[in-house]
Amino acid sequence: MLHKLMTCGLCMIVAWTAAVPDPTSPDPQTPRPIDAGESVFLEDLTWMEVRDAIAAGKETVIVATGGMEMNGPYLVTGKHNIVLKGTTQAIAKKLGNALVAPIIAFVPEGDIDPPTFMMRYPGSISLTEPTYQALLTDICASLRANGFKHIVLIGDSGGNQDGMKAVAAKLTRKWTDGKTKIVYIPEYYNYGNVATWIAEQGIKQVDEGLHDDFPMTAVMMSVDPASVRTEQRIKANRFRINGVDLAPQEKTIALGKKIIDYRADVAAKAIQTALAK
Repeated sequence: MLHKLMTCGLCMIVAWTAAVPDPTSPDPQTPRPIDAGESVFLEDLTWMEVRDAIAAGKETVIVATGGMEMNGPYLVTGKHNIVLKGTTQAIAKKLGNALVAPIIAFVPEGDIDPPTFMMRYPGSISLTEPTYQALLTDICASLRANGFKHIVLIGDSGGNQDGMKAVAAKLTRKWTDGKTKIVYIPEYYNYGNVATWIAEQGIKQVDEGLHDDFPMTAVMMSVDPASVRTEQRIKANRFRINGVDLAPQEKTIALGKKIIDYRADVAAKAIQTALAK
């Protein structure tokens, strides 16, 4: 009886496999039958659109790392990923020849067992450093196989930086055929400069120790107001951070867009310099 069940199960697997089209069967050079969509994000494009964009000169791809961590009582755990949605799009548009890989949401956030650092807070997800670097390596190798000539690594959190630097160095040593250049851009992680820029705009903060600040909140509001719990904070009379009022919303969102533009400008110039070397 057991043998018959196993045999029937095998038949079902074979039949199902035969019924599913081979995903590699289309000719990779099949012409695109419709106009292309408008996006710089790979996950928002079809494979044909990616192929044609690379052929048209978009040979640079941005690989950005964010994180899942505690960010105080008001900001969602995916804070860095939301910021990167805004900054990577702006960087790609400034470069003019770049697309953006799916934002890497999982990075080192502390030891898992026993929990340390951010892993002491629910919602945080951590990778070990070897896993993080292996993930980055495979993603970059995949993008190289896609045909991208330039791979750019940027990170929006402090714990991400060393791993990206190490992976870029390792793959630079490995990829000696001139087919693909990979660079790590430390200039993107410029929150100190952003704080100085904000102070120059006349905005004075007093650190409340919440792993949150005005520039971060303003950028997130410009991408997704719900990610900073705008409505709930207004209702609770807590629509401020570090002594800075977030109302009116329109003014804070406008400043958030300016911060994105500032960070994107710094990063785009650093990328152009690195790729020109």
